[in-house]
Amino acid sequence: MNKIFRILIFFITITPVIAAGQGAAVKIALVKYNGGGDWYSDPTALPNLIKFCNNNLNTNIISTPGTVEVGSQDLFNYPFAQMTGHGNIVFSESEARNLRMYLEGGGFLHVDDNYGLDEYFRREMKKVFPEKELVELPPDFPIFNQRFKFPNGLPKIHEHDNKPPQAFGIFIDNRLVCLYTYESDLGDGWEDPEIHNDPEEVRLKALQMGANIISYVFNQ
Repeated sequence: MNKIFRILIFFITITPVIAAGQGAAVKIALVKYNGGGDWYSDPTALPNLIKFCNNNLNTNIISTPGTVEVGSQDLFNYPFAQMTGHGNIVFSESEARNLRMYLEGGGFLHVDDNYGLDEYFRREMKKVFPEKELVELPPDFPIFNQRFKFPNGLPKIHEHDNKPPQAFGIFIDNRLVCLYTYESDLGDGWEDPEIHNDPEEVRLKALQMGANIISYVFNQ
């Protein structure tokens, strides 16, 4: 009964905040996970994305993102959560169940492969949704056509294995609840410019795509 109550409260209180977008202040979070992977990589990425969104989308996102463990009830305080890193991810049974309830209840998870995350993320999401597959999003999917236009789909920010960037999703009742960005490394492009020395136009593409993700989540 407590779990059902948590989902209902999350749906009732957070959904209007997402819809408000330009009104009530909202906080987003970075997900902390077990397994040894560096969940804390790209520490300046989310703060820079938040600043860009507030300046260019007129959102009202609190400037400092939260940090939340995947199995914590606090996850339900955030309409948008992001996960990144280079290494291993391990979800316990209770963590997988908590993440599923969060996504079923109206939450959104963006997972950005910072290189080396792919096999672990795919394995652990099967614990969360054993009945679902990651579906590749076509270039005409609405997330690429928000405030900023990406007619070719997900932009390439950093080179890893000479593969094209791909965006995948998990859907519940036709609602995108999890976006997985692979071979793009958006988070590195969101970081402070001196960290990776990316050209300004590359950083701008990364921030614009990130803003599209936020816009899509706040308005879907």
